[in-house]
Amino acid sequence: MLLGEYEHTIDDKNRLTLPARFRAAFAEGVVVTRGLDDCLYAYPPAAWAGVVDRRLATLDTFSKESRRMQRFFYAGAVEAELDKQGRVTIPTALMSHAKLERDVVVAGVNDHLEIWDRAAWQRELADVEGSAEDVAERLAAQSD
Repeated sequence: MLLGEYEHTIDDKNRLTLPARFRAAFAEGVVVTRGLDDCLYAYPPAAWAGVVDRRLATLDTFSKESRRMQRFFYAGAVEAELDKQGRVTIPTALMSHAKLERDVVVAGVNDHLEIWDRAAWQRELADVEGSAEDVAERLAAQSD
């Protein structure tokens, strides 16, 4: 399970060093794709395959919304390997999508990482912390 948040930087060659704690999970490679909420998602290959099998591949391609979601995630995805220093190169298009510059936050979210612009992460965290109890109540009501 991928947990925690870590402040990092992206170098001049668009390389992000993954936190040491996460590197073993990405020993077989990494799939980086557009994320929701103006961030990027980074999956170990097996976790990405699970998302594809459970969520994306089952979408009805006769549905315009389904096609859009598939395009969003598949077309934006890149497969990569970590280098010896645990770095992954983030393509320019993905950097633009998440509005990433130098200072980022890498957050573990169960089966994947989210890569955020540091200022955007602070705003997101403030929103989450301000509404977490209300959201938990609504989600609990839905499961009843």
